[in-house]
Amino acid sequence: MSKWIELESRLKKNETIDRSVQEQINKKREHWRQALLMIIAIVITLAKNNLAFRGDNEKIYQERNGIFLSLIEMLAKFDPVMQEHIQRIQRSEIHYHYLGHKIQNELIQMLASEIKSTIVARIKEAQYFSIILDCTPDVSHEEQMSLVIRCVDVSTSLVKVEEFFLEFFKVDDKSGLELFNVLREALYTLQLDIGDIRGQGYDNGSNMKGRHKGVQKRVLEINPRVFYMPCGCHSLNLVLCDMATSCSKAIYFFRVVQCISVLFSSSTKRWEIFKDNVEGLTLKPLSQTRWESRIESVKAIRKTFQVEDMHIDAVIHQLKGLITFLEKYRETGFLEAMIEAKEVAIEMEIEPTFRERRVIHRKKHFDENVSEEVAQSAEESFRLALKQTDEAD
Repeated sequence: MSKWIELESRLKKNETIDRSVQEQINKKREHWRQALLMIIAIVITLAKNNLAFRGDNEKIYQERNGIFLSLIEMLAKFDPVMQEHIQRIQRSEIHYHYLGHKIQNELIQMLASEIKSTIVARIKEAQYFSIILDCTPDVSHEEQMSLVIRCVDVSTSLVKVEEFFLEFFKVDDKSGLELFNVLREALYTLQLDIGDIRGQGYDNGSNMKGRHKGVQKRVLEINPRVFYMPCGCHSLNLVLCDMATSCSKAIYFFRVVQCISVLFSSSTKRWEIFKDNVEGLTLKPLSQTRWESRIESVKAIRKTFQVEDMHIDAVIHQLKGLITFLEKYRETGFLEAMIEAKEVAIEMEIEPTFRERRVIHRKKHFDENVSEEVAQSAEESFRLALKQTDEAD
């Protein structure tokens, strides 16, 4: 009994025979805990900022070994735990250092799984939700479908509507049936009930919004409570595109805007001139899918042309003079140009005549009018061609 009491006392005071061994175990455990915490922090930082982890090799203190190992090297300069960890690696005292690509991928998957589980828990707490799907090819030219779930987040004191991106899904077939099967399988994997869906939003593609074989129709067949709403951004973009292509003035205006953007962006010197005269704004190239780029371009041009009224009046006066000159040129300009061109040709000892083209006689049918066509001179043909070009401009 006295031995048991003595052992109990020593255990409480940490004075047992294996005291030194236990201290070494605790020290090693704390070392690995601190090292793993720093490794996980680096993985979170790189993943959050969408930065590449690896370089050309995976060896510490070598050139082009990637951002991950470079950050490990930087931490070793200030943190004694990481410094000791790297020294153990260099002395070959440890074989599992947790700095390779396998542990990086494993940590990324664990973090993604934990985040997804948290999001799914919020969705289940809200119970009812809406789904938003969209397909787009990635850089490897593979079609991927994104799944976004919209619900009322009641996990915080301030209740608000939230949208959560969950995952990308590779799709080989873009038909309505295949996309619906991918959606149903994804909801089953996430343990979400398709009967709790109350809304669905897609683009204006027939495979998505089709009334007979589209995704929205197949979802309605299972859950008739799902209200379909086409994507507002896609619809607005289509409306704006149709408006811009149906108005000749809009076509000409945006063509000028694009030319201005190309003019300044193609030269560093012209771009410096633009920055010196327009502050706080920049020119944006036009895009068929992002209309906000057009808005930014128009803002820059609008700000540039906010000048005083007298400057505008001077510009308008010059334009009126140019219009008057062009109208006068339409009446007498061709004749004057012909006289001047003939004088120059005579001085250059060139015969001032138009080259006559070979007349092509078209075979006529028996029921056509056989009257002879009036042949135009080469000079008259050239004048008419100039007139048609001028009217088209």
